[in-house]
Amino acid sequence: MRPGGRSARVQASVHTAVRELLSEVGRDALTVPLVAQRAGVTPSTIYRRWGDLQELLSDVAVERLRPETEPEDHGDLRTDMTAWAEQFLDEMASSSGRAYIRDALLGDLDGTNAGQCSAYAAEQIDVVLARARDRGEDAPDVETAMDRIVAPVMYRILFRPAGLDAAYARRIVTEFLGATGEDD
Repeated sequence: MRPGGRSARVQASVHTAVRELLSEVGRDALTVPLVAQRAGVTPSTIYRRWGDLQELLSDVAVERLRPETEPEDHGDLRTDMTAWAEQFLDEMASSSGRAYIRDALLGDLDGTNAGQCSAYAAEQIDVVLARARDRGEDAPDVETAMDRIVAPVMYRILFRPAGLDAAYARRIVTEFLGATGEDD
């Protein structure tokens, strides 16, 4: 497939149609024929490429979960990681974030979408940690950050959503940096 070719145009128009229709008619009224009509493709194009509506919704969700920018640079590891964790928690715990997480996982029979979502978070954390190392700060590895920050946030969002706020994000970052010897 050529980047920017017909395949990319079809994907873009179908994804746009899904997002528009979700806001206009809601999830319960969304159908493959309705998406196809809005996107200007045949339903068979959608079935061939995505299989069913749930897989399509999963694909759209993964795209929506992709960060649009790099994490901000606040000048030190603790501040950068805290700001990132607060933003991550806020976005993922929002009602739209929860819906995207649900869709990404429900249509993900082989774990590819979950892996992609995990990769997005790891890439963001890697930027934060690389900046810290460039400033001469000791920085833990990405996998440890994923285990100590991303994993508990996602678990809490999915299974124990009470108490998810900026204070929770700050606490797990403080515990993470203290546990890795990065505490000041």
